[in-house]
Amino acid sequence: MKLISIILFFFVLPLAFADLQLGFYASSCRKAESIVQQVVQKRFSRDKTITAALLRLHFHDCFVRGCDASLLIDSTKNTTSEKNTGANASVRGYDLIDDVKEAIEATCPSTVSCADIIALATRDTVALSGGPKYNVPTGRRDGLVSNGNDVNLPGPGIPIPALTQFFAAKGITVEEMVTLLGAHTVGVAHCNFFSSRLSSNREQPDPTMDPALDAKLVKLCKSSNGAAFLDQNTSFVVDNEFYKQILVKRGVMQIDQQLALDKSTSTFVSNFASNGDKFGKSFASAMIKMGKVGVLVGNQGEIRQNCRVFNKRN
Repeated sequence: MKLISIILFFFVLPLAFADLQLGFYASSCRKAESIVQQVVQKRFSRDKTITAALLRLHFHDCFVRGCDASLLIDSTKNTTSEKNTGANASVRGYDLIDDVKEAIEATCPSTVSCADIIALATRDTVALSGGPKYNVPTGRRDGLVSNGNDVNLPGPGIPIPALTQFFAAKGITVEEMVTLLGAHTVGVAHCNFFSSRLSSNREQPDPTMDPALDAKLVKLCKSSNGAAFLDQNTSFVVDNEFYKQILVKRGVMQIDQQLALDKSTSTFVSNFASNGDKFGKSFASAMIKMGKVGVLVGNQGEIRQNCRVFNKRN
């Protein structure tokens, strides 16, 4: 099974929420959302890891230039795009977005943006994985810039106070930040993202990691850069199990474990761990809010015909 690490990275972005609409395509492309659902369902039926892939893709797109599908643009001989820069090099799910776009273009040419497809497809995979069902406002436009120099994404060892500042710059609260990191419930991380925490690489064992988990991960990472589920129990289900595990020191990555230890975030972790319904509602709300960051609307940007390339200009 091909695994995908869903490490969340963040970049300061000016706050730019816009007036998106529920049912934006009701008249211009009535079947848009049902087409997205059909294509996503087909992929999910054979690849449960697509949920983690799309969550990561959605996050990485929104946290550079905003939710404008700039991450989807392929590099050219003269320009390195976001897609091929830093942590984005291991993002996947582009092929699914291509499949959705092709199906929609056959019905409604030059109507539905790639940015909206990302948001809708991510929502649908979350629901298929047992997570909350929520409505996504649409009307995003696709960006006209994708520059690798704009990608400046901190790693998973970033301290909680610094991470909080990144989210605050986008108008996202501490509770919403903790909620969004709950996406790790369906993610995995490769050994190089957490090996510094393992007893095999330290003089003393990490006191914030459960010894049994440490032993398991040491064995996993002994001979290769393997990958570990960030949720050791319900690895393909969007639920609150992730929070329960970090409360007992079974967080794989440092950033995850620190959520349960830092005073500014630990209360939210405890609340989500004890109330799955609360997490589900909070996750839906936080995803909707994140999906509005830095969006282009109205006559801004464009509606790409191919999500991987900008439209040709006259």
